[in-house]
Amino acid sequence: MTIRLLGRTEIRHLAKSIDFRPRKSFGQNFVHDANTVRRIVSASGINRNDHVLEVGPGLGSLTLALLDRGATVSAVEIDPVLAGQLKITVGEHSHSEVNRLAVYNRDILTFRQSDLTDMPTALVANLPYNVAVPALLHLLAEFPSIRTVMVMVQAEVAERLAAEPGGKDYGVPSAKVRFFGNVRRYGMVSPTVFWPIPRVYSGLVRIDRHETSPWPTDPAFRKQVFELIDIAFAQRRKTSRNAFAEWAGSGNESASRLLAASIDPSRRGETLGIADFVRLLQRSSDWHVVPKPEPEAISESVGAPAPDNQDASVG
Repeated sequence: MTIRLLGRTEIRHLAKSIDFRPRKSFGQNFVHDANTVRRIVSASGINRNDHVLEVGPGLGSLTLALLDRGATVSAVEIDPVLAGQLKITVGEHSHSEVNRLAVYNRDILTFRQSDLTDMPTALVANLPYNVAVPALLHLLAEFPSIRTVMVMVQAEVAERLAAEPGGKDYGVPSAKVRFFGNVRRYGMVSPTVFWPIPRVYSGLVRIDRHETSPWPTDPAFRKQVFELIDIAFAQRRKTSRNAFAEWAGSGNESASRLLAASIDPSRRGETLGIADFVRLLQRSSDWHVVPKPEPEAISESVGAPAPDNQDASVG
C-alpha cells in the first residue's frame, strides 16, 4: 500500500495546521475512520478503470481511499480553503497518486459536463444533508456516463432514497432517483467516525443506473415525469384522480388517463412507482398529441403519410 489513510488525530492536526474550523452551513463533518472509507470504496465496486466524481472531499479521507483503489478522481469542493489544501494532503500521504487527482473549487449544483475533459463513470461521496438530494439528482441527469453511485448521507435521507412505494418514507426523492436506476441500502454508519461528531447516524446508498433504460431519458421527458411526481406528492391525502385533475383538465379526464395507464384512479400518489408515472405520461393525450397542419397547408398534405410522433419520446 502506497497511501496512508487519515486517522482521527491526523484529521484534527491537519485542520489545526490550516486554521480550519468546520462550518455548519456547508454540513462539514469529516470521516476519520479508515475502515469506514474502505467499506465505502469497496461497496462502490470501483477499480483502476474508473473515473470517480467525488463531491465534498473535505480534508481528504475518502479521496485517499479512492486513489488507493487505483481510480482517477475529480473532487469538487465548495470550500476554497479545503480545495486548496487537498492536493497537498494527498501528496504528503502518497507518492505519484496525486497525479490521478483533479480538484475543482465549485458548487456542485452548478457543475456541468463542460467542466470536465473526461466523463466520470462513478459517483462516490459523503453528501451533506442540505444538498444531498438536489446534488444527487443533478449529477445523475448531468452525467449519464455515471453508471454507479455510492453515497453516504444522513440516515433519514438514506431511508427516503431507498423507500419503496407505499412505505412511510416513500416520497419525491424515492420516485425520482428510480428514474435513473435501481436503489439499495448498504447499512448504517455511526456518528463516532466523524469529526465533529454529528447528532445523527448516516446511511450508505448505492444506485446502479439502468444499463438500458426502460423509458426515454431526454430532459424534456424527464421534466414532465418529475412534474407528475411533484403533483402526486403535493397532495398526499388525495386520490390520484383528484390529485391529477388540474393537470388533466378535469376529474373525469384524470380518471380516463389513469385508467389508460392501468392505474386505479382511487390509488394515492404515494403508492405509485416510477413505472406508473412514466406510463401515465406516455399514455396521456398531452404526450401523444398529433399537431394539426396549418390551414393553408391542408391541400398539400392530403394523401400524405400520418405524422410520425416517435421523436417525441426518444432521447
